[in-house]
Amino acid sequence: MAAELVRGQNHALSEHRVRITVSAGTPVLALASLGDERGAVAGPEGIAHPGASDLPGVEVPGGSADRHRFAVDLDAVADEVHRVGVLLSLPPGGPRRFGAVAASHVAVTDMDGAGLAEYTLTGLEAETAVVALELYRRQGAWKVRAVGQGYADGLPGLFADQGLTAPAAAELAARVHASVAAPVAPDPVPVAPDPAVPVSGSPYAGTPGPAPTSGPAPTSGPASTSGPASTSGPASGSAAAPGSLPASGSGSAAAPGSLPASGPAAVPAAPADGTISYSHPRRRPTATEPPEPAPRPAAAQQPGQPPRPVAGDASGWSMEERLYNQVWGMFEDLARTVAAYRSAVEFADSRMDRELDEALSDPRHRLGGSGNAARDTARARREELVAQAQAVLDRDLVQLVAESEVVEPALPAAYARWDNPVWHGGPSAGLPEENPLALRLGDLYLPERPDLRIPMLMKLPLERGLWIDNGRTGSEAAMAMDTDRLRRAAMDMAVAHAVRLLAVHPADRFTVHVIDAAGAGAASLAPLVRAGVLAGPPAAGAAGVTATLAGLTKRVDLVQMALRAGAPEDLPPDVDTADQLLLVHDFPHGFDDRSVTQLRYLADEGPAVGVHLLMVADRDEASAYGPLLDPLWRSLMRLSPVPDNHLADPWVHHAWTFEPDLPPQGSRVLDQALERVAEGRRRTRP
Repeated sequence: MAAELVRGQNHALSEHRVRITVSAGTPVLALASLGDERGAVAGPEGIAHPGASDLPGVEVPGGSADRHRFAVDLDAVADEVHRVGVLLSLPPGGPRRFGAVAASHVAVTDMDGAGLAEYTLTGLEAETAVVALELYRRQGAWKVRAVGQGYADGLPGLFADQGLTAPAAAELAARVHASVAAPVAPDPVPVAPDPAVPVSGSPYAGTPGPAPTSGPAPTSGPASTSGPASTSGPASGSAAAPGSLPASGSGSAAAPGSLPASGPAAVPAAPADGTISYSHPRRRPTATEPPEPAPRPAAAQQPGQPPRPVAGDASGWSMEERLYNQVWGMFEDLARTVAAYRSAVEFADSRMDRELDEALSDPRHRLGGSGNAARDTARARREELVAQAQAVLDRDLVQLVAESEVVEPALPAAYARWDNPVWHGGPSAGLPEENPLALRLGDLYLPERPDLRIPMLMKLPLERGLWIDNGRTGSEAAMAMDTDRLRRAAMDMAVAHAVRLLAVHPADRFTVHVIDAAGAGAASLAPLVRAGVLAGPPAAGAAGVTATLAGLTKRVDLVQMALRAGAPEDLPPDVDTADQLLLVHDFPHGFDDRSVTQLRYLADEGPAVGVHLLMVADRDEASAYGPLLDPLWRSLMRLSPVPDNHLADPWVHHAWTFEPDLPPQGSRVLDQALERVAEGRRRTRP
C-alpha cells in the first residue's frame, strides 16, 4: 500500500527505478531539478524542463497537461546529485494561482505500477510554482519527502531558491514558458482530485455521494459503491482509493434495468483548522441546481467551547442525505486526525534519531561524558512532541465521540445498527416508499480509539457485488475460529444483509434467489424461507445451480437488448422487472465451468441492469479454477464475518478494522423485519 505523506513527511524508497505521476486540476508544467546535498543545482543545466527534457537518470514529460508521468532511475544519476526535485508551474495563459484550482496529487510507483508513496498538495493560495516533492539520498539509501513549497513569484523565485542567480533564473523561466504553447484556461473546479488507490476491495472507498430524494438531482455523489478500499485479500476495487471511486445512481426508485447515473468524483481537502467539515464530499452543483440549504448553527455549550454536535448538521436535500454526508465527514475527519498524529510521532522519532546520531558521532561527547545528557535531551524533546500530538488527537477524538453519540441514535433503518430501536417495530410499521441512499454493512475503527465506530455505508444501488469470506486465511480472528462456526457466521451475515436490503426498500423492489447447492446453509436461510420472501426454494444440486443462473443470465441479456433498442417497456411479460438479488452459498460447490462463466457474467454485467450478487465463499476452495476466477474476486467487495483490517479509507489509506453488524443474539429483529416485508408484499400484490 502506498504511503500517504503529509507536508514534511518522508518515506523510504524500496525501488531505485520509479515513475512519478502528477494529477492536477488544470494544465501545469512539470519539471525536475538535480541538486547537491544542500539542494542547489549546478546551473540551468541542472533543471529538466519541456525544452530540455532529458538529464542523466531523469525523463520529464513535455508540454502543458493536467497529467504527467516522470521516469527516474536513481542509479543513473551522477554521484554528486543528492536530491531530485519534482517541480510544478502554472503555464502562461492558465490560472493565475494554485489556490484557484483543484489540489494537485503526486504519486510515486515502481515500474510495475505498485504504489510507494503519494502526496496531495493542499494549502496553496497565491503560488504559481511549487516544489511538490523530492527524492533524496541519505547514508546511501534513497527516500522521498513531501515538500509542498510554493512560490508566489513563480519559476524565477523557485530557480533562485535552488541556487541560480536572479538573471539566470529569470532567463531559464522565460525559456521554459516559451517552450510550451499557452493553453486555454479551463473553468476552475473548487474540489480536490480523487486520490485513487490501486488496492483491492473498497468499503467506503470511495463511497459515491448520495443522490437527493427530492428536488433536482446532483451531478455526482461521494466515492464509490464499495466504500473503503481493501488493502489486502483478494477483493478488488479502487478508491478511489483504507478510498479511488465510481459515482452512483439515484436514491429514488429507478425503472428496472435503468443504468445508474455517473459523474466525476473528488475527495475534499482536509480542514485547515482541525474542525469538522460538513461540506458534501463529492457534490458539484450545476448551474440549474439551487444552492443547498445551509447547515443549522450549533450553539456552543459555553464560551470558548466547541459547538454542540447536532444530528443531520450537514448539507443535503433530505435528512437521510444530510446524515449520510455527516457520517462521511466523520469518517474523513477521523482518518485525517489520526494521520496527523501518526505523522507527528514519526517526525518526533526521526528527529530524536538524528539528534542521537549527531551526539554520538562527536568524540567530544563520548570523552567528555556529555553523551548521556545529549541522549536525555533528545528523548525529552521527542516526548514533548508526542505529548503535543496526543493532546491534539485527544481534542479531536472528544469532538468526534460527542458527534457519534448524537448521530448514531438518529440514523434511519438503512444506516442503523440492528440493535437500534428503529428496527423493532411490528408489521404495522410498514416499508418505505422510496429507495434509500446507502446500506450499512458494519462498523470501522482505528486502533487509536477502538470504541469510536464509524458506520460503513455502501452506496445504493449496488454497483458491486459482495463477497463474504468464510475462509480461515483472512485474519487472526478467522484463524482462531472453528471452521464450522466461521462458515455459519458468514452465512448468518449474508442473510442479515439480504433482510436489511429487503426491509429498507419498497415491497416490490427486490426479488431474492438463493443457491445452496449442498443444503449446508439451511439453518441460516430459515428466516427467509419461513417468511416466504424468496422467489422459490433455495436451488440445490448442480441442476438447481444451472437453472437459476440460466434464468438470471437470460434476464440480463433481455434487459440489455431492450435498453440498447431504447424500448425497455417492450420486455416480454414473463420478465420480472424488479431488481434481482442472487445469494450464493458455499461457492464453488455444485458449479461447473459453464456455471462459473455465467456467474462471472452476472457479476460484471448484472449490476447495470438490476441483477446483484451476494456470495459466501472461501477463495482457497476455488483455487482449482486457477486464475480464471481472479476477475470475479476483483469485481466483488470482500467482507469478513469476524473483525478484519483489510479495508482502507480513500484519503490517507489507513488500515481500518471492519466489524460486521449482526442482530443481537436471541433477538427476533430479523423475523420482525421479514414480517414487514411479507405484509408489504401482500398489500401491493393482487
